[in-house]
Formats: sequence, C-alpha cells, structure tokens
Amino acid sequence: MTDRAITPTAPDSSSAQVEDVLAAVDIATEAGRRLLAHRAALGDPGADPAQIKAAGDRLSHEFIVAALADRFPHDSVLSEEGADDRTRLTADRVWIVDPLDGTREFGEQGRTDWAVHVALLDRGRLTAGAVALPALGVTHSTGDAPTAPAPRRRVPRAVVSRTRRPEPVMAMAAALGAELVEMGSAGAKAMAVVRGEVEIYAHAGGQYEWDSAAPVAVARAAGLHVSRIDGSELVYNQENPWLPDLLICRPEWAGTALEVLAR
Repeated sequence: MTDRAITPTAPDSSSAQVEDVLAAVDIATEAGRRLLAHRAALGDPGADPAQIKAAGDRLSHEFIVAALADRFPHDSVLSEEGADDRTRLTADRVWIVDPLDGTREFGEQGRTDWAVHVALLDRGRLTAGAVALPALGVTHSTGDAPTAPAPRRRVPRAVVSRTRRPEPVMAMAAALGAELVEMGSAGAKAMAVVRGEVEIYAHAGGQYEWDSAAPVAVARAAGLHVSRIDGSELVYNQENPWLPDLLICRPEWAGTALEVLAR
C-alpha cells in the first residue's frame, strides 16, 4: 500500500482538511490490508467464496465505522453495509463509505480490480477521499491524485464492466470508436482513468452514492471531468442514496462523450 498522503491538492486546504485526507487514506488502506488477509482464505480447501465475500464486506465495514467513530465521533456515516441513520441528512460532515467495492472480483483468485472507498462530504462538498486498490498495493487520494498526463491518443479507451454493459454506454463507445477495456469495480474503473490507463469511464446501469463518492473526489482532484451522464452535478447525502449514473473522463473527451450520451 502507498504511504499516507502529505497534503491535499486543493488550494484552500486547511490543517483540518489535511487530517481528513490522512484519515481517509489510513482507514481505506488498513481496511484493504485486512481484506487481503481475509481473502487468503480463498485458497483453503473447501472454502466457500460466497461466505468469504460476505464476511469480507462485514469485517471491512465494521473496521471502517469503528475507525471513523474513534477519530471523528461527531461525524455521520453512510455505508453500503450499514443501516441508514437519517440524522446524516442534517449533519455538516458525512463520511460516505463502500467497504468492499467489487465483491465479485474480490471473491475470484488473482483479480486486482476491487477497491475500498472512503470519502468525506463536508457541508455538501466532497473535501476528502481515498480509493484503496489493495491487490495492487496502492491507495489514491485527494491528497496525492496523479496529474492527468498530456493527451496522447486519437482513439479513446473506455473501461466497461465484464458483466453489465448499459446500452447508452455501449452506444457512446461505438460512436467514439473507443477501445473497450474490461474491469470490475467502480473504484477500479475510475482509478484506471486517474492512472492514465483509459480515457473514459461512463456508467448508466445503476449505482448508489457510496459507489462513486470517493472515486469522484479523487478524479476531480486529478483534474478530470466528473458529472452525471447528462452533464449535471453529482449530488451526495440525499434522502435516497440512489445515484444511478456518472461520467469520469479526461477533459478533452468530456464534450464529445456527453453529446453522444445525450442522444
């Protein structure tokens, strides 16, 4: 795993925001370490992958929630694996967490495309975020998001799911002549754009706030375009956390991708 981030890239960062970023990185990274140790049981004779996946979701959730409560006892938490405490709707600070993004991939030996998401929404703004890719040994955050490299390709690469390929996304890829790259979790897909491995990640098949909050925070810090597929803002900490679509891409492809997705 990567070392802790040192400073956030936002120009208005404060010491409190630095601590928030450090906490997000520390907690996501440690949750990833614990998941890797737990995942080793997949190699045991007679191991039940379904049970291992379910237990992984639970243990990561319990660790993250406890760690956040220890560091930030007055903050609210919205986690995929936890009961929804509606007091978050009036809270100033809400951590949005996906303890194990890409459970299917986590349960397959050798796959690296799964993630841990930890993000902070402070007064309606994503101010800190970390996406751990435990099987790759790296955690990307709003404190050290890579700067997108200079444009190099005339034909973009679009990252898509192995199992679900919504028609709008496939129509966009076809219209752009995009090369398709298969990958698992939302966090892994988003970080593939951040890392310069692909140019476009569009999703239209249904997600929740925890699927995108941390990846969006990190992608935005890296200078990438982030929005819904109609170009509108991604809004978090809503009463219904359903947030079904998003677009994360290099800035030079945003206009074309949005135009095609709107057809």
